[in-house]
Amino acid sequence: MERYIEAFASSDIEIIKELFASNARVEDPVGTPVHDGLEAICAFYEGALASGAKLALTGTPRCAGNSVAFPFQALMPGVTIDIIDVFEFNHEGKIIDMKAYWGPENFTS
Repeated sequence: MERYIEAFASSDIEIIKELFASNARVEDPVGTPVHDGLEAICAFYEGALASGAKLALTGTPRCAGNSVAFPFQALMPGVTIDIIDVFEFNHEGKIIDMKAYWGPENFTS
């Protein structure tokens, strides 16, 4: 989770490549098309990193089993989005599934 935030702080796609398993899935936000596999995930995150968004934790992460949920804000010029992400990890400690929970009601300017 800390490395994920670091990836945005430094706009570093290589950190994203390190964090996710090759067969991972990302649904951001939940209800939108899923990005399947590392290539699709990297394409998605290249856009997110290029946006200049920075991330800041807003609460204590909650761990259970092989998953973590954590609240944070995506901070961009003129807009802030309150988000909760849930990561599920495989046995190698790589993210295998990521779901982001946010919608239009979570935007502030």
